[in-house]
Amino acid sequence: MSDDIMIEVSNLTKRYPGHTAVADVSFAVGRGEIVGLLGPNGAGKSTILRILSCFMTATTGTVRVAGFDVFHESDEVRRRIGYMPENNPLHLDMRVKEYLKFRARLKGLSFVRSRDRVGVAMEQCGLTHVSRKIVGQLSKGYRQRVGLADALVHEPELIILDEPTVGLDPNQIRSVRQLIKDLGRHHTILLSTHMLPEVELTCSRIIILHEGRVLASDTRENLQHQINGSGQVVAEIAASREELVACWREMEAVDTFDVAPADGEYFRCTLRAANGEDLRSLVYSEARDRGWTLRELSRSQASLEDIFVQVIRREKEERV
Repeated sequence: MSDDIMIEVSNLTKRYPGHTAVADVSFAVGRGEIVGLLGPNGAGKSTILRILSCFMTATTGTVRVAGFDVFHESDEVRRRIGYMPENNPLHLDMRVKEYLKFRARLKGLSFVRSRDRVGVAMEQCGLTHVSRKIVGQLSKGYRQRVGLADALVHEPELIILDEPTVGLDPNQIRSVRQLIKDLGRHHTILLSTHMLPEVELTCSRIIILHEGRVLASDTRENLQHQINGSGQVVAEIAASREELVACWREMEAVDTFDVAPADGEYFRCTLRAANGEDLRSLVYSEARDRGWTLRELSRSQASLEDIFVQVIRREKEERV
């Protein structure tokens, strides 16, 4: 296993009686990455995270974290990970600072070291001003922050987060999302979610799961290129429809196009490239050479939702 690889999952399978939760899954996560496991409920995300965190065994396959086997070297793995499950099991009757010190000592930190690390973790998670409050009296957003502080109090190399913003309001989601991005500067982070914006705005790479299988693993930009190349170009041009249709038909770089009336003498042209190239410079040159008035020229990319839907649809079609 390379020193640059934090997580290496090979042919991982988890079966229950009458149900396979994870089916022959393989992927790797590099050090310093923020990677999102994206998939609907029941896709196998939480199962994978529980296996990674040594909470659950697998049926077959191998999993290594920081070079250590999670099944045979679990003590070494646990020292290197911080895990925040979806339903954060906090002690609601303890004060924030008291709870974090308790957790730090459970994780093997000395009295002096635990005191220092609790201070750092509270500062990182924006909890210093509520350190003496009872955990059960905090809002859902602040409880999530306590869970994050718990996950990183022992200074782990890898932080694993299962649905970290579930149940939060929009302001709390934004706050926790920024916190995760800040933590990503010093830690490797693997998070699971079924919320598309969570992955889109937080993660450097996306692993799409469906029915226990990995359907895609790449950056959003590369997934967009795989789905629709450089996307489609939209141009609003003042010219006759006949001229526009003839022009796009003759242009070898254009695969498909649509010409629809806009307001006045303008037509809205939607063009898709045959080889994935960006058509904007060609459209601009054509309009300039022909003396057409061009008032809009833009490119639209597939959204993460488009990518997710198309990847799943493609996988279903391949099964048929």
